[in-house]
Amino acid sequence: MKTASRALAAAAAVEFLHLAPAAVRLPPLRRTLARRTAGHGAAAGHIALTFDDGPDPRSTPYVLDALDELGARATFFLLGAMLERAPALGRELVRRGHEVAVHGWHHRQQWYPAPARDLRELRRASEAVTELCGARPLWYRPPYGVLTAGPALAARRLGLRSVLWTAWGRDWTAEATGASVYATARPGLTGGATLLLHDSDCTSAPGSWRATLAALPLIAAHCRTRRLTLGPLCDHALPLS
Repeated sequence: MKTASRALAAAAAVEFLHLAPAAVRLPPLRRTLARRTAGHGAAAGHIALTFDDGPDPRSTPYVLDALDELGARATFFLLGAMLERAPALGRELVRRGHEVAVHGWHHRQQWYPAPARDLRELRRASEAVTELCGARPLWYRPPYGVLTAGPALAARRLGLRSVLWTAWGRDWTAEATGASVYATARPGLTGGATLLLHDSDCTSAPGSWRATLAALPLIAAHCRTRRLTLGPLCDHALPLS
């Protein structure tokens, strides 16, 4: 009985240590750790514009064209499985002046400890971004924003900085519209913010990327009137972690 109890306690301790970094999603800790993990930049006149879940041939080209029209650049957090299907689109992101980053290989939650798997999959995704896009990634964002210990340590080992976000548009829902995405994001569109949007609906409601597309001119206009620049994370002056 004591042996079983010790085994359960040890398993619980391992699970706690694995999940502990995910506590940055809790509001009190997120506020405390914002400058290190949530993406609050020191550049007061800058908003980091970021997109998750691509590249997607059905939607990413429309987002790229919209960003060209608005004169904005962004950081795209790519899924390795998506990039493998559309490598030319990954190179196009870089050619158009955008920054590429890592969102993992698959978009799945990583609640249970599996350090070897985490390192293997994150290395595979990072190498795919480097080789297929022709640019070395600097950033990692975990799927669902759940930063557990395994991926966090793997990212650090691979020289990737983990970054979440300080504002979002809830653009992944079936009910999202351009107006709703903008209204949701607007309170967080202040200097130093990191905005999360999606250029693919591969893990979202079908067609939800169209709401993102419709919101981009509204977001850009908001930033212009407040003399804020939309740009990639590399221009965001993030404080050292």
